Parts: sequence; structure tokens; C-alpha cells
Amino acid sequence: MKNHPKHFFIYTDHELNHLRKKDKKLGRIIDQVGIIEREVNPDIFSSLIESIIGQQISSKGALTVKRRLDELCGMKREKLHALTIEEIQSCGMSMRKAEYIKNIADAAMSGAVDFDALSSKSNDKIIETLTKIKGVGIWTVEMLLIFSLMRPDVVSYGDLAIRRGMMRLYGHKELPKDRFARYARRYSPYGSIASLYLWAMSADKFEAE
Repeated sequence: MKNHPKHFFIYTDHELNHLRKKDKKLGRIIDQVGIIEREVNPDIFSSLIESIIGQQISSKGALTVKRRLDELCGMKREKLHALTIEEIQSCGMSMRKAEYIKNIADAAMSGAVDFDALSSKSNDKIIETLTKIKGVGIWTVEMLLIFSLMRPDVVSYGDLAIRRGMMRLYGHKELPKDRFARYARRYSPYGSIASLYLWAMSADKFEAE
């Protein structure tokens, strides 16, 4: 796999101080955990492909599949479009995932989705555009908004780990969507930064001080 330069989700004390003021419990977790470095991929097309690969398999398995596909096509839309579904699948993924990846490459090459123009669009418009591709769901695009476009205010109800972290933070056994939305509004306009800490808190090994 090529050695691509690493990029990280950028945030500062300004965002953290805002969250501390808005939510004392979250503030304590921020102080306990410190700065979180999460790698991002600014290339929207390859980031979406990598997100599909990574779903429902281990991080180690996903890295292996990504490496093989990168060696095959360099994660370039033209080369990926030229591959058959069977060639994509041979990198170690299910046939269904291979079809979804082929759909993304086809959408890029046909002009059905202008990936180069997505960064100028709103979160809702990006979700609307990309979920028209078969195999791309709302959660997938929400992760893209954070880990490719670095949008600052995304808290995904569809993310099980986010919900688990939120339930642990506030001591809830259930988390209806309306309650989740109230917390998400509290974090705004820096919900993505709050999400980083909710993910940290969702980890089995995490223990609040």
C-alpha cells in the first residue's frame, strides 16, 4: 500500500471549552482523555470506498482488503470503474460489498455524482446525493462527513458506539431518538468533536475517573 501522508481531525481548545461549558459531564471526560488524534482521508471518493470496506469486519481485516484494492487500482475512480465486480471481490470482501464499491465508481464516472463538487454542499445535500447510490446508507455518509470532510457538527444516531458512549455518560439504559437529539443540540456546533469523546467512552476498556 502506498504511503499516503497522514491527516488528522483538527480541533482546538476553543471547541473543547465550548463543550465543557455546555456539558459538565462531557467536560470531565474531555479532561480525562485529553486530545484525541483521529486520522482522516480528505479524498472523498477513496474515503467512501474505504468506509464500505471497513463495515462489519475487523480493523486488521479492513486494512488487508484496502491494501489489496489499493495495489489493484490505487483507489482511482477510473481504474476502479474498469475492474469487474469479481476482480474487486477477489481483494477479500463479499460479493455484495464489491457490488457497492463498483456502484460508487460507476456513479463517479457516469457523472451521476460529482465527487469534486461535494465539499461545497451542505451536510443534508451530501447525504441526499450519496445515499442514492445503492449500498451507501446515511450512517456511511455521516462518517464521511466527519472523517473526510471534517464537518464540525455531526452526531450519528445510527452509530451504535456513539449511542453506547452517550448512555454511559448520562447513565441511561435506553436512548430514544428525541433524547439523543437533545444531547446532540447541546453539543452544537461542535458535535463531531463530542462524537470523538463519546466513541472513546464507548470502549469496553474505558473507565471514567
